[in-house]
Amino acid sequence: MCLVESVGVKIHKAYRYRFFPTEAQAAQLAQTFGCVRLVFNWALQMRTESWQQRQESIGYHATALMLTELKRQDDRAFLNEVSSVCLQQSLRNLDLAFKNFFEKRNAYPNFKKAKGVQSARYAKTAFTFKEDRLTLAKQDAPLEISWSRPLPQSANILSLTITRDTVNRYFVSIQVETEVKPLKKTTSQVGIDVGIKTLAKLSNGEGLPNPRFLQTKERRLKIRQRRLSKKQKGSNNRSRARLELAKIHAKVADTRKDYIHKFTTKTIRENQAIFVEGLSVSNMLKNHCLAQAISNAAWGEMFRQLEYKAKWYGRAYVELERFFPSSKLCSMCGHLLVKLPLSVREWDCPNCNTHHDRDFNAAKNILCRGQYLQTTESDARKVTPTRYETH
Repeated sequence: MCLVESVGVKIHKAYRYRFFPTEAQAAQLAQTFGCVRLVFNWALQMRTESWQQRQESIGYHATALMLTELKRQDDRAFLNEVSSVCLQQSLRNLDLAFKNFFEKRNAYPNFKKAKGVQSARYAKTAFTFKEDRLTLAKQDAPLEISWSRPLPQSANILSLTITRDTVNRYFVSIQVETEVKPLKKTTSQVGIDVGIKTLAKLSNGEGLPNPRFLQTKERRLKIRQRRLSKKQKGSNNRSRARLELAKIHAKVADTRKDYIHKFTTKTIRENQAIFVEGLSVSNMLKNHCLAQAISNAAWGEMFRQLEYKAKWYGRAYVELERFFPSSKLCSMCGHLLVKLPLSVREWDCPNCNTHHDRDFNAAKNILCRGQYLQTTESDARKVTPTRYETH
């Protein structure tokens, strides 16, 4: 459960804009991306070998000293042609990736690929920003940015990240420290049950349909993928076919992200407390029959957005214990069914004869359980999982 005081809070927030570089800027950024990727992979290789051989642990400071020596080598002299800040930030990113791995928050770091998304992070000393004109280190002209929304006037810019995605679009993500004031308090509370057919069912009766963004583009994806597989590797035709395929995937990802953002923002604005079921999405993806549908539904992203937006705007976010039987529990009398297959979408309670819609009944149970946890526990994440017995 995440509660925020009624006063404004300082947060780190990122504002993402698209920009259109000149040919010279694109060439310089491509060189920066390549150097950042090389340094990241070089440091990852060293730290991996040291870890496998049980040698002395190599951290950020050790790799930073080694980077100075690496730049002095004749075959690595080109590293001096890009901003040294970006290279140092690459080592910091790797150090954070290892920290997340050892604390079991993420998988082992992977090597960066030349054909994937490219990025470079610039610290405060590696760019100048004045009157909406952003100029990067090693570049003479400011970037041509499409300012889709203004930056907060009192915001303190901490860093920025330049990204080039798989369809050659350039974005700048500006991280700022700004103050966010909580929304006006309301008495409304809601429980949310997620699913595949209906992306989310709310306890107030509202439902969020699942547009199935990936399935709607599946036929086009198959055609483009088939064309790509027939192209000769290394040819220009293969590059064009890869770009056409990547554009479809980018369209699906952008549409899905926008759809979920609109839903989570609306939910946070209208409700003082949001209760969701505790799901282990990573474990559910091991079911190969449902993995694609679950990934396309993006439940994890929905929960992530609800959680951080609740922190920002003074709302309560409660995640229930994993073993709570929201679907099998009658919301009227509390009777618990022994079994309820996924194919059964409606059922009648054998105790009180109430007819239930599976998802709506689950959402009401989530709301009731969440309200109980909110009043009895100071932190819903510390609740010990409970096994429920059938009547």
